[in-house]
Amino acid sequence: MNDRDQLLTIGQLADRTGLSVRTIRFWSDIDVIPPTCRSAGGYRLYDMEAVARLDLVRTLRELGLDLDTVQKVLTRQCTVADVARAHMRALDTQIRSLQLRRAVLRSIAYQGSTTEEMMLMHKLARLSAQERQRMIDDFVDRTFDGIDPQAPGARIATSMRQLPAELPDDPTPEQVEAWLELAELVGDASFQERVREMAVAGATPDAESGSQPYDPALVLEHAGRAVAAGISPESAEGRAILDQIVDPRLPARDRTRVADTVEMFTDHRVERYWQLMGVLNGRPPFPPSVSAFEWFIAALRVYLM
Repeated sequence: MNDRDQLLTIGQLADRTGLSVRTIRFWSDIDVIPPTCRSAGGYRLYDMEAVARLDLVRTLRELGLDLDTVQKVLTRQCTVADVARAHMRALDTQIRSLQLRRAVLRSIAYQGSTTEEMMLMHKLARLSAQERQRMIDDFVDRTFDGIDPQAPGARIATSMRQLPAELPDDPTPEQVEAWLELAELVGDASFQERVREMAVAGATPDAESGSQPYDPALVLEHAGRAVAAGISPESAEGRAILDQIVDPRLPARDRTRVADTVEMFTDHRVERYWQLMGVLNGRPPFPPSVSAFEWFIAALRVYLM
């Protein structure tokens, strides 16, 4: 008798595979690993192929497959590839659920949320991609209702309408947290009012009339440097920096007009909206700019002469 013809008892099979006798007997009872034959005394005997089958069963079980599915694989009712694809989808669903729970729990832990806030966050996190998209669309429609997207200067309305909020069904933890923050932001009535105020101002025919007496790139460069260095707009150094952005001879009336216009379109929450949408769309982050423009506004109001 060669090795292929050798018959093994359950005890010998357990020694070969490292599985317990109890486990092998159970799998044998439910025909996952049926015995090859029985001895004269009625004991189960297994051929060498049973060793390989047991190794496969153990691997499939460790991957989370139930015994019914294992049986189908062994009897070739389905392939291992079919089972792998099905379980991969199931695991993806479980991972998404765990990511959502983790994001909600972390937000609760850090923010000390109330029970009502916790329930709201959990509900928001479980929304489908289509439902999340609909919430953003509703916000844009409600905020920009009646504003012609083709009107001169209506850049905010146009951009927000056209920005594709491609929120995935399987978001990363960062995207989950961004969505929770964004959902809270677009649901804030004061934020809606602020964005509409900016949109209405930007949609007026005279919003972009006349030449712009400053270069936004210079604001980011010079005012941004002043913010980083902690230079006050009221200081002599601040005055010198402002002169690098606008013509020192610019009349007080024009400086006030520029300050009012820039202030109208400068808001940390609106900038945060774009940052969050960038996270949700998988776009690279952009450096914040609002602080630089706030410094520019303050400097313009200080030096009106």
